[in-house]
Amino acid sequence: MGGLSMEPLILASSSPRRKELLESMGIPFETFSPEVDESCSLPPASAVCEISRRKALFTQHIYPGRWIVAADTLVSLCDRKLGKPTNKDEARRMLLDLSGREHEVWTGVTVISPLGWIRTEADKSTVRFRTITAEELENYIASGEPMDKAGAYAIQGKASEWVVSVNGSKDTVIGLHCERVRLLLNEMGFCRE
Repeated sequence: MGGLSMEPLILASSSPRRKELLESMGIPFETFSPEVDESCSLPPASAVCEISRRKALFTQHIYPGRWIVAADTLVSLCDRKLGKPTNKDEARRMLLDLSGREHEVWTGVTVISPLGWIRTEADKSTVRFRTITAEELENYIASGEPMDKAGAYAIQGKASEWVVSVNGSKDTVIGLHCERVRLLLNEMGFCRE
């Protein structure tokens, strides 16, 4: 469907975590950070699909005829969406809400082929935190790590100490489910020399 592309794939993200995950797949790529509206009133699974699609379509206008991968991640607690905190107080509230509880992490991925074929899918992982102490919470917020993360935490960072269990792919929680990306690329005819 998509045909052979000699040029590197475009990862429509400035996230260093997504970049590391795509690097682990051994696929040559370049990064581009699309400027899109990330507000969405849809339920979490639909919202991450919609926003990843917006990112991919925006990138397609800049890089026509290229393979494009875009993703969006959202934390959901009792059907309440937790995006990236806008300040330390919001980060503190989010982490207090997650403390000692189970929550869902959704990552949507959109792939566009050079011929314009589009596929979008979402994956869910469930994460349980132990109770976070007041000292741990304040030290974490002071580190600055929560500020550009969905749900105010990075599972591969200091917050890993709070994780009791992950049901699903850890890649989904980090922000790019590698096996899902590989499957979509293969199904759409992505070839590497």
